[in-house]
Amino acid sequence: MENMLIQYIRSIVQVPPAEAEKLLDIGKPVTIRRGDYFLQEGQVPRKFAFVGKGLFRYLYIDAEGREYTRNFMPEQSFISAYSAMIRQKPSRVFIEALENSEILEMDYSRWQEVRKGHSCWDRFLIAMLESAFSTRESRERDLLLADAGERYNIFRADFPGLEKRVSQQLIASYLGISPASLSRLRKGSLR
Repeated sequence: MENMLIQYIRSIVQVPPAEAEKLLDIGKPVTIRRGDYFLQEGQVPRKFAFVGKGLFRYLYIDAEGREYTRNFMPEQSFISAYSAMIRQKPSRVFIEALENSEILEMDYSRWQEVRKGHSCWDRFLIAMLESAFSTRESRERDLLLADAGERYNIFRADFPGLEKRVSQQLIASYLGISPASLSRLRKGSLR
C-alpha cells in the first residue's frame, strides 16, 4: 500500500525520496471492516487516510434516520472530513467502509510537520484541494441542473464498475432519487 501511495502522489507532483520516506513514517496501516466508520458525525477529526484497498462513502443522516450519500471513495483516494479537521471542529459527515478496507492512516498534526519540510507537499495539497473543489462544484451543478438520467450517466462515467460493488439503494441515495426511479433508469439504459 505504501508503494501505491507514493506512486499516486508522484503522478501528481515530484517528491524527493527522502520526503516520501518522511510521509511513510507517519503512516499507519489500518484495516476497517465493512459497515464500520472511519469517522462519525460529531467527532473532531484528527487523521486522514489513503485508501489502498476497499471502498468508502461519505454520508449524512438526518433527524429521522434517513441516509444521504454524498460521495464514494474507492481505492487510491484520500478520506477525511477536511474542513472539520483543519478547523478542529466536530465533523458533520460520516465516513463508512462499504467493503473490508485497508487504509494508510496519518495523523494531521504529524502531516503538518512533514508538510513544512518541503515545498512539494504544498504543491501536492493544492492539487488535491483543486481537484476536490472541482469535483464538488460539478456535483452541485449536476444535482441542481441535470435530470436523473443525466446524473446516472455521470455517475457511471465518474465511477466505472462501482455499480457492481454497491447496492442500488446507495446509488439512488447518491443520485438523489428513489430506488424505484433508479430501477427504471437502469432498465432504460440496458436497452
